[in-house]
Amino acid sequence: MQFQDPPASPCCDIEHSCVFSKALVARAASCELSQRSCAGEHGQLACTSPAARIACGDLANLLHERGRSAMHLPPPGRPLLHVHALKLQCGGLAALKQVLVTGDGDVHRIVTTAQERHGSLSELPWETVITALATWQPRRRGIRTD
Repeated sequence: MQFQDPPASPCCDIEHSCVFSKALVARAASCELSQRSCAGEHGQLACTSPAARIACGDLANLLHERGRSAMHLPPPGRPLLHVHALKLQCGGLAALKQVLVTGDGDVHRIVTTAQERHGSLSELPWETVITALATWQPRRRGIRTD
């Protein structure tokens, strides 16, 4: 089953946009292949490698598919709330780092390591990944004292 990204606004180049852009913007991860571009007031993160974008898309689709019940996601075809998309991206990458026992926060290297160790992203220990994903919490913002 293939999950599609929600339609992009006309200002975005969906063909080259980064699959894990929410995680990169939230600074939950980085990526050596991402490139920031600006179009007027809007910033966009683009992926410089079509092959890497496909691998990241596969991982995002698997996270969505396998995490659907644990995260109470809407059925296929319905858009995700921002909070769900953020948790899938940030929590999914954090869970994968935990399962792979790697301190590297680079998305491309995480995906490449997962493929090398397990042969395929679909062969990951998904029960462990989804358990870690479901328990992921965003970092708390500091309390301002002004």
